[in-house]
Amino acid sequence: MMSQVIPEKIQSEVSQDSTTRAGLIKKLEKISGRKLVSFFTSFKYPASILDNDAQLLENLLLNADLSNGLTLMLSSPGGSGLAAERIVNVCRTYSGGDFEVLVPGQAKSAATIICFGANRIHMSMTSELGPIDPQITLKEGGEYKFFSAYDILVSYKSLFDRATRTKGNLEPFIAQLERFDAREIAKYRRQVELSEDIAIKLLKLSMMKKFASSKIRGKIKVFLSPASTKVHGRPIFIEEAKKVGLQVSEIDIKSDLWENVQEYSTRLSYLTDNHYLKVIETSEHYFRIPIPQEMRR
Repeated sequence: MMSQVIPEKIQSEVSQDSTTRAGLIKKLEKISGRKLVSFFTSFKYPASILDNDAQLLENLLLNADLSNGLTLMLSSPGGSGLAAERIVNVCRTYSGGDFEVLVPGQAKSAATIICFGANRIHMSMTSELGPIDPQITLKEGGEYKFFSAYDILVSYKSLFDRATRTKGNLEPFIAQLERFDAREIAKYRRQVELSEDIAIKLLKLSMMKKFASSKIRGKIKVFLSPASTKVHGRPIFIEEAKKVGLQVSEIDIKSDLWENVQEYSTRLSYLTDNHYLKVIETSEHYFRIPIPQEMRR
């Protein structure tokens, strides 16, 4: 649905809040000495990181001065792993490889994958990353529900293994296995493998370039499946991110930098919870995708 919505590109706004946000971006750029672009998607409405986001982001970076590097302020529950890979490619290409991510709150799932493609991640003690296992939308009882592809594969394998080991009545196992489509299982397996492959390749660009793929896979195990976190949405905080070998800089929650980050992100989060599914902006320009009327609660 979102890919059919034509985003608005605006040169300037007259609202007081937009002027304040632009001022905050400039203040953050002065503190960091780097160009700042923000990318926020709604946590209240179904908004995902999609392929065309890379194109929108590229449009904003075309004439931006990135001579001192690029910092992407990122807030999103996630989306497409392929889209995350494309976004990293755009950011690294236009910044000449001098690409960092700042997480004001939550950068989950595919947003975490974007973080993997940066040279450095800036987080406070309250910032969150999360597992990157793909989420599957299935319709049950007339409602759409989210399931972890990893959990579906584990359930299928467990049932299949128990069926092959049993020496008694197979009917209960057959009845349950019939609920799974072998073609869908193969697709879920490919999606899990793709997410892992993208994560490892992005980490090899910078943060873990000296490690072999097998070593990286072992180091980031906590991100690859919910086996450790138990659920997909459980946060992975800064200490654990550092522990696995990610290049993370801690932002002091009492610093001027964090105060400005929080004021800015609070204002933009309000917009993406009430007016827009997605906002990608610099201090000069932005793209925004309105919340369709039929989605509004």
